[in-house]
Amino acid sequence: MSADKRVLGWREWLGFPDLGITQIKAKVDTGARTSCLHAFFVKPFQRDGAEWIRFGIHPLQGDTNEEVHCEAPVKDQRIVRDSGGHEELRYVVETTVSIGDNQYPVEVTLTDRDTMKFRVLLGRSGIGEEYVVDPGRSYVQGKRKKKRRATPPSTQASAPRLDC
Repeated sequence: MSADKRVLGWREWLGFPDLGITQIKAKVDTGARTSCLHAFFVKPFQRDGAEWIRFGIHPLQGDTNEEVHCEAPVKDQRIVRDSGGHEELRYVVETTVSIGDNQYPVEVTLTDRDTMKFRVLLGRSGIGEEYVVDPGRSYVQGKRKKKRRATPPSTQASAPRLDC
């Protein structure tokens, strides 16, 4: 491996600060060209004559109580073929991704990944040229940061909803 390249494991904790997502577990997928982000609803709308998209994210696998509601300008719509050969027309947004202490713009498609192990796939275009992937390692760019709760879990009625 080149000394000037950063290393990613096969799975990493990422953030999407523009979308209000501080941490989300991602599979680093060199077999995928484009990155994709879990969205459990996707609704287009117009803002100042431009096409925008409103969508919700469950940032933690297996937890549908915590929701992040997001809005972003639509960059494109593309037909994406999944690993099973199925094609789907998806919205594409451009947003900032944070990996470790590095941040840069990335295109992500929006799709329902509720039944998948990872809410995010970081594809080749999102990995960029400054990284190499070590498939034998995980969370090279940092471990999950534990959130401090204001109230004990047993007294908390429901997780907060965040709007970005």
